[in-house]
Amino acid sequence: MFTASLGFVLLFVTNPQKSSLFYQELFEMKPIEESPTFVMFALKNGVMLGLWSKFTAEPRVEAPAGALEICFPALNVDAVYDAWGKKSVTVAQKPTDMDFGRTFVILDPDGHRIRVYKLFEEQK
Repeated sequence: MFTASLGFVLLFVTNPQKSSLFYQELFEMKPIEESPTFVMFALKNGVMLGLWSKFTAEPRVEAPAGALEICFPALNVDAVYDAWGKKSVTVAQKPTDMDFGRTFVILDPDGHRIRVYKLFEEQK
C-alpha cells in the first residue's frame, strides 16, 4: 500500500559539485553522499535533497530551473535573510510581507528558487 510521505526532492543541476558547495555553505552541513554526478543532503526533518546532473538524469530533463521552489519555514525570516546575505547568494525577492506571511527568495547557482517563510498567525 502506498503512503504519501515525501522522501526526497531532486534538483537537476549543471554542476553537482558546484551546487554542493553552495548548499553546504547555505545549510552549514555536509552531504551524506557525493559523486561526480549526484549529491545528497539529509535535511533536519528527514527529507533528503538530491542534486543530480541534468546531463546524466534519466529520463532526460526538459524543464528549466526555477519552475518550482523548495521552501523552508523559519521563526525569524529577516534573521535568516541577514545571515544568508553574508554568503554568496542571488536574491530574487527581499524580505516582504505577502498574503500568507513574511518571506524572501534566493536562487541557487542554476536558478532554482529557495523560499524562506513564516506564516502569519491566524486571526481569531
